[in-house]
Amino acid sequence: MSLHGLLPYIQLVLSVLLIASVLLQQTGASMGGAFGGDNFTAGYHTRRGFEKFLFTSSVILGILFALSAFLTLIVK
Repeated sequence: MSLHGLLPYIQLVLSVLLIASVLLQQTGASMGGAFGGDNFTAGYHTRRGFEKFLFTSSVILGILFALSAFLTLIVK
């Protein structure tokens, strides 16, 4: 199987993994912070452990998905 035939399957797997990694992340902001409330904890916090792993994996998966989309445009 050539790269042209394999790319849709690669994009499908990457998209499912990217959606899962984004949905598993938790937000620290409450509704008050969304409307300009004074919420000091929503400003900045350090990611640790599994939260850091999910963040970096979602960034890497997003880059890989974008590269595979550009590669689909190039390969015919």
